[in-house]
Amino acid sequence: FKLESEKSKAEESAAKRRKIDDMGEEIDDSLYSRQRYVLGDHAMHRMARSSVFISGLGGLGVEIAKNVILAGVKSVTLHDVKKASTWDLGTQFFLREDDVANERSRAEACCHRLAELNPYVSVNVSTREIDPSSDLDFLKEYQCVVLTDASLDVQLKVNAYCRAQNPSIKFVASSVRGLFCYAFCDFGDEFEVVDQDGEEPREVFISNITKASPGVVTTLDNKMHGYQSGDHVKFREVKGMSSLNETVHRIEVVSSHIFSICDTSGEEFGAYDGGGIAVQVKTSKMQRFESLEKQIESPSLLTADFAKMEKPLQCHLGFLALQKFEQASGRLPEVWSQTDAKELVRVAKDLSPKYSSEGFNEGLVETLAYTARGCLAPFAAALGGFVGQEVLKGLTGKFTPLNQWIYLDALELFDGEISPDQFHPRNDRYDALRICIGNDFVQQLAKLRLFMIGCGAIGCEMMKNYALLGVATEAGGLITITDNDLIEKSNLNRQFLFRPHHIQQPKSTTAAASTQEINPSIRIDAQQHKVCPQTESTMYTDAFFPGQDLVVNALDNIEARRYVDSRCVTNQRALLESGTMGAKGHVQVIVP
Repeated sequence: FKLESEKSKAEESAAKRRKIDDMGEEIDDSLYSRQRYVLGDHAMHRMARSSVFISGLGGLGVEIAKNVILAGVKSVTLHDVKKASTWDLGTQFFLREDDVANERSRAEACCHRLAELNPYVSVNVSTREIDPSSDLDFLKEYQCVVLTDASLDVQLKVNAYCRAQNPSIKFVASSVRGLFCYAFCDFGDEFEVVDQDGEEPREVFISNITKASPGVVTTLDNKMHGYQSGDHVKFREVKGMSSLNETVHRIEVVSSHIFSICDTSGEEFGAYDGGGIAVQVKTSKMQRFESLEKQIESPSLLTADFAKMEKPLQCHLGFLALQKFEQASGRLPEVWSQTDAKELVRVAKDLSPKYSSEGFNEGLVETLAYTARGCLAPFAAALGGFVGQEVLKGLTGKFTPLNQWIYLDALELFDGEISPDQFHPRNDRYDALRICIGNDFVQQLAKLRLFMIGCGAIGCEMMKNYALLGVATEAGGLITITDNDLIEKSNLNRQFLFRPHHIQQPKSTTAAASTQEINPSIRIDAQQHKVCPQTESTMYTDAFFPGQDLVVNALDNIEARRYVDSRCVTNQRALLESGTMGAKGHVQVIVP
């Protein structure tokens, strides 16, 4: 009966996929409602016809795969030739101790768990070798290829192949090495961005339009228009200068409330007599990408942290030196090896004249060498979300893609005295983390007492990160979570700890059980109470908060977030605050 039931479900899922393929019309609004609001039906249909190839199923690769599958593409192929190891358990949340014991392929071991995330997506496995001599014709069936932690020569070969196709295959390369990570995008010579920001067209009321060359438009009450030079606007309800109505004009921004349009000094334009509305007209934009080979020599870098303006170029040089080191030696630098660090610095020094006349940051390169074999799970989560979004941009043309590199680092974790012995592996699931932050820090996390409010989209991601980091896995440590909501089908699109059979079950207890599958040692107290004035004297009292080392907000409404903030201020507890809205998000650390 069970086999027949599973077969029936599989056939039903396949039928759903065929229906979408054939008709291109059906969108399961009960599952995709929130995503549909952000992306729109056109983008959703393009995703449902797209196939994605993801190579490397380590911590970063599984994050990307999870995000792309949840989004609802047609198919995802998971490629990996490595066996699951104890090391992977600290970064790859869909591998289990049983997979390690039975030496399963990482791709095969996590395939069925990834497939459970979305019945509309076909998830397949590939274990073929990809090296500089490989025939890559099998990639023709994909619209996007993602490489994670691949060698430089493989990246160059695959990128060249993707660019040679017509139309070109979208290419993304990314890697997490210790306290550093990067992503690179190449969507071909001519890529159309259909909607640059996904925002609703901006609309402003007009107070004046000059009869001049060019005509200058002032908004009513000096309201900020929010336009950029090069935007297009359409006019309506303009009195006097009525020939502007229903016409579209390219604008140049003069100030926050003034912009200029065409020459309005001619006879066809009457004198402005009042009224009028300017409505932004969304237009597509062509974006040109260069090959990986060219971009290595002359990189287009996104500055993600304005406090580290010089770091992206230094990280680019460091990663290039690391890839050269790996090509020459067939391995990454050994953990905290002075010899390997000196060699990596030498390679970087030889390369540096091409990139900077001011030399290079030797300390940064040394740290990269010391930690390159490690992996910071939160970095994999953050970059996995970023790359997943870039994949969707490449498939749909919705939102402006990365142009073309982003580098991130967490060098702040190396503040203070460092004892190399703290960073050496100890043959457990936390070795990849230990290499990055040291054993003392690992032990602090294991004994942490943490209170998290909310187990929705942000809460599920946080719980997964806690499990990988080993938070509250030893005596004295405890994660207390609370959420009074029940799971609904629409949650499954973004709350990956839940499955269809969990619908109408409590979020908190279900999230706790799923998290303990990732790390059986984690200690969780799952509750179903609101954190509000009504529970202030019974559950979450002034005696409760001082017992917590950290409070985390994973809430979806402002009122509740402000209340928790006030309780943390009153009880002098640090608060990690975050929230999302559509494609936007924020995070804030508050220490009273």
